[in-house]
Amino acid sequence: MDPIKNPFSPGAGSPPPELVGRDQVLEQARILLGRVRQKRAEKSMLLTGLRGVGKTVLLNTIEEQARDAGYRTISIEAHEDKQLGPLIAPQLRSLLFSLNRIAGAGDRVRRGLAVLKSFAGTLKITVHDVTFGLDIDPESGTADSGNLEIDLPSLFVAIAEAAEERKSAIAIFIDEIQYFNQRELSALIMAMHRVQQRQLPLVLLGAGLPILPGLAGESKSYAERLFSFPQIGALTEDDAAKALQEPAHEVGVAFTASALGEIYHLTKGYPYFLQEWGYQAWNLALSSPINMETVHAATASVIPRLDQNFFRVRYDRLPPSEKNFLRAMAELGPGAHRTSDVAELLKVKMTNLGPVRAKLIKKGMIYSPAHGDMAFTVPLFDAFMMRAMPQFNLQ
Repeated sequence: MDPIKNPFSPGAGSPPPELVGRDQVLEQARILLGRVRQKRAEKSMLLTGLRGVGKTVLLNTIEEQARDAGYRTISIEAHEDKQLGPLIAPQLRSLLFSLNRIAGAGDRVRRGLAVLKSFAGTLKITVHDVTFGLDIDPESGTADSGNLEIDLPSLFVAIAEAAEERKSAIAIFIDEIQYFNQRELSALIMAMHRVQQRQLPLVLLGAGLPILPGLAGESKSYAERLFSFPQIGALTEDDAAKALQEPAHEVGVAFTASALGEIYHLTKGYPYFLQEWGYQAWNLALSSPINMETVHAATASVIPRLDQNFFRVRYDRLPPSEKNFLRAMAELGPGAHRTSDVAELLKVKMTNLGPVRAKLIKKGMIYSPAHGDMAFTVPLFDAFMMRAMPQFNLQ
């Protein structure tokens, strides 16, 4: 098998050769983008799901849809140690400059730049090590209070009005949105509320872990009326088979039915893992069809690759107490577990685990699918923990 022709592409955010099982979400995004362009109210979208389900790929695909529909887009990725203001302001600056290049300069674009200058004045921002600047006077009294919940709505409205003047529309894409703190998330929700009240052409499309709907609701109780939260999960067995078969068929290669069944069993249908097993099985196969024997050989290559490149990068940044908590969760088996069961296994009081549990949630390692329950945000992480820590330590 020629590795150069290998159609599979494992990697964070790498587009798969065949995007299957996501038609409903893409159609929902198409309707959102179309309605907002026609000044019809529609909820913005925040995709939620575990790591490895393809949220970033979906965001990138929807961004292409938005551009095709005439939107100006910006895309940012939230980080634990970066604030919203400095992340988004340089992108909005570039967006306003692009609007300003459209023939027939108008007052609202210039006002958008002035409001952005006011907003940036409350931040310490550098772009490529150069202090963020705009050759325009700030609009005093607008977006310059230093309170993000006041300033960001004013900024979004000014930018959306500039787009409306240019007969354009704006789509803001934010990945890993759960990393913003409550004040930042609240400011985003308030900004979108103001934009929607005025029926301005600006939409927000984000993605985050399953804790995102809860975080949004805690920030602002009306968040569920502003956003839809499509759940992005593992693929069905039929869709998983399509994700493997169809790109292989395009280059004259097939999988046996038993090989497809075994890959689905090993990956549980998670797209990232499907790409890993498909990639390694292709490289190890001597000829078509790719069979069960090849899949077993691929598994011996995939597991160390996942351990080193997918699981361990998350594991290595944890202190011993957090690793021990996760190892105890893994000991309880797949699925969600009660915090009380983890405490019983570690022979500690449940209250003693509260700070560790909170830190793991903040780091995006676990989430609570139901009150009192904990589950891993990374599929198959329980099996990795068993390999990485053969024993857990009693407190």
